[in-house]
Amino acid sequence: MTSRDAFSRFSPDQLALLRRMDTPRKVQDFIEYQLAYNDSKPNTCWSPLEVLRRGSAHCIEGAMLAAAAFLYHGRRPLLLDLRANPRDDDHVIAPFIEHGRWGAVAQSHFCGLRYREPVYPSFAELARSYFEFYYNGRGEKTLREYSDPLDAAALKPEWLHSDKNVFFVSRRLDAQRHYRIVGHRLEAQLRRADSLLLQAEVLGGSRLPLVRRRPRPYARLKLGRGHGSAV
Repeated sequence: MTSRDAFSRFSPDQLALLRRMDTPRKVQDFIEYQLAYNDSKPNTCWSPLEVLRRGSAHCIEGAMLAAAAFLYHGRRPLLLDLRANPRDDDHVIAPFIEHGRWGAVAQSHFCGLRYREPVYPSFAELARSYFEFYYNGRGEKTLREYSDPLDAAALKPEWLHSDKNVFFVSRRLDAQRHYRIVGHRLEAQLRRADSLLLQAEVLGGSRLPLVRRRPRPYARLKLGRGHGSAV
């Protein structure tokens, strides 16, 4: 079965969306500007086909949609698990490689846990780049481990198109080998993120960010005077 054959259950309109997502940047743009954040209860794990039908996704669902777009365009459909301590949720990203460097597409209601440009020499360095932005509502930095990348092409094909939850994907990710980022001795010494950083991370969202509001492409923003420099 070729990568295109795997998408036989997608409608012409859904395939047209995938065709337009032919670079990681376009995939990230679609996730950020076209999808709402899925905050459904109880928890879901929708396939990429179901995400396109419903128009929303949380982190693993967004990562799987990115992996599906990668597969459609001949890239490896990789997923990588970022494991938090017991006081926070895990996060899943879709890594990719360009010119020998690693980047990632990701969905999150925290701004700093989304896209990464392909500038990292290894998937380990890519994973560590999320550390400073990974904290809970109390400002505790909670990222502890990252997994080996999982090639979704090795999974049952239902991960792409099932109309039921595909929790087997999250279980398979959880079973991947994980690597420790923070030693136990250092945990108690980590500096907490302050409230201003937390506010910046969820800027522009509602109390449940991106459930009903979405960010705008940078080109559409109108910044006031004094906001044009990085310092």
